[in-house]
Amino acid sequence: MRVRYFSHLRFLGRLDRYVVAHFVGSYGTALFLVVGLYLVLDMANNAGQFLSAEDGKEPTSRGVILRYYLMQVPFLFLQVAPFVTLLAGLFTVNRLLKKNEVTAVLAAGVSVRRILLPIFLLGCVLSMGMFVLRETLVETLADQRDRLHWKLTEGDQPRVYSDVVVHDLLGSLVFLERFWPGESEDSAPEAEGVVAIVAEADDYVRIDAESASWNGKGWDLVAGQRQVLGNTAATEEVSTLSDFDMDPGLALTYRRARAEPLELSFTEVERLIRREPDDTAFRTLWHYHLTFPLANLILLLVGLPLLFHYERGQGSERLMVGGILCVFYFAADFVFRNLGINGGLSPLLAAWTPVLAFGSLGLALFEGLRS
Repeated sequence: MRVRYFSHLRFLGRLDRYVVAHFVGSYGTALFLVVGLYLVLDMANNAGQFLSAEDGKEPTSRGVILRYYLMQVPFLFLQVAPFVTLLAGLFTVNRLLKKNEVTAVLAAGVSVRRILLPIFLLGCVLSMGMFVLRETLVETLADQRDRLHWKLTEGDQPRVYSDVVVHDLLGSLVFLERFWPGESEDSAPEAEGVVAIVAEADDYVRIDAESASWNGKGWDLVAGQRQVLGNTAATEEVSTLSDFDMDPGLALTYRRARAEPLELSFTEVERLIRREPDDTAFRTLWHYHLTFPLANLILLLVGLPLLFHYERGQGSERLMVGGILCVFYFAADFVFRNLGINGGLSPLLAAWTPVLAFGSLGLALFEGLRS
């Protein structure tokens, strides 16, 4: 009767809660170590620049620095979350093995697969959590964080970005030599050196302007000139940039796509793909934002079964195996992702090959666990 009871364990019973408690504690420790190490190193590298007064710049308050790093945490988490999940799983299983608790549970008729079930379910939850976090917070926090970073590095100088290129849904494009996003309701977004190539019927029209300002619905131009390409004689003045779908948020998205493409949300990537459907970088990022969260589960599938092959080894040896595994996965992920972004490989293959390869290995190792 005892074997039958343990062979049909109630979900989230005492054993599951025990394993979950260890995993949650280990996850908090691993997250604190990884994020804390990054913050300490980054602050040590930049604290002098942030706090000192240079070229008339006022010293930055510690409150601004604290807010900046708090807003940086979600972006760092999205980069290292699978690694933290693997570490938490390794710490949990290593503790169970070290205290011989796995042997005791196996003797009671519970398989290794059943012991690991709550960890894998938490891996699925963390995968979904990464996707939700990217969609709900990142797009909003990105501009606030960039605003604080500008204040830390440039002081009270207005935030400005150079050489911003934006495409719209009809194939038109606009080039902004300098773009000011605007920091408040009293400071409207502005641009200088505006050049737009706008598709109109069977022709393309070029619009040049010294500057442009956002009025809440469109762009008002200063010294705007409109000319049909191929017809140098027909030039007329224009006061607005019409027939072009570009708001300040889209301009910032394109700026981030060039500077920090991995920080884009899934929705932002879809918005860019609708404007440039043939861009391999955007299509690779679209698949990558689906596959990278799955690494929370994939690394657990490969790493945890491997620990049982080193069951009689030292805890440090078991953890080293997991660390090597993580290095191999992130190396493969980096290589294939860059091949896709640079056009050297199909976006579909670039994003899914590491997941499918390591996932297949993980399923094979999982099936080989003792039952």
